[in-house]
Amino acid sequence: MRDFTPQEWESICCRCGQCCLIKLQDETGGEVYYTDIVCRYFDSVSKSCTCYAERCMLVPSCLKLTAQNLNKIDWIPDSCAYNILFRTGKLPDWHPLVTGKPLDKKYAVSDNVVSEQFVKEEDMEDHIIEEK
Repeated sequence: MRDFTPQEWESICCRCGQCCLIKLQDETGGEVYYTDIVCRYFDSVSKSCTCYAERCMLVPSCLKLTAQNLNKIDWIPDSCAYNILFRTGKLPDWHPLVTGKPLDKKYAVSDNVVSEQFVKEEDMEDHIIEEK
C-alpha cells in the first residue's frame, strides 16, 4: 500500500459506522462478536460519529486505523473500505471517492442500533448480532 497523506488516509473512511459497533470478545476462545450497540457518539441518523476528530481522546478504546495496524486487527469487517484497499490495492466500486456520491445505506450500519448509553453491561450479550 502506498504512503498516504493524513488527509488521503482519512478520506478512505466512508463513515459506514461498522467500527462504531460495540464488539464483545470471548475471553476463552477469543472469538469476536458484533452487537447492535453503538458508541454513545454515533449519530444513527447521519450514520456518523458526532466527534470524529476527537474520538480517540473522548473514547480511549476507539481505534484509529492506520496502514501499520490495519493487518493486525482481525475484527475489521470484510466490507471495510480500508480492508478492501489493503487486500486488493484499490477502493471498492461503491466507495464515495469512486462514485462521487454519498455512501449507499446498504453499506452502513443498520437503523436498528441502540446507543451504549441505554444498555447495561450485563445485558450486552443479549445484543449480539453476528460473529466475526
